[in-house]
Amino acid sequence: MDLNLRKAILSNISTNNQEQLEATIKDAVNGEEKMLPGLGVLFELIWNHSDQQEQQEMVDALEEGVKQASGGNQ
Repeated sequence: MDLNLRKAILSNISTNNQEQLEATIKDAVNGEEKMLPGLGVLFELIWNHSDQQEQQEMVDALEEGVKQASGGNQ
């Protein structure tokens, strides 16, 4: 069986409005494990529609978040 998770997720959210998309993000970041793949697909969309400067800002924010989450300031 060929399961294309990315396509399934995009199909499931294709008609979502901003409020629904925000709820999906909040569910995933608040610990609902089943939402994590969807969060990955949403991030992919954001990344692909961002310019190089925005991508660098995301990487910087991610690096800072990882440092804070791990309790260190490497």
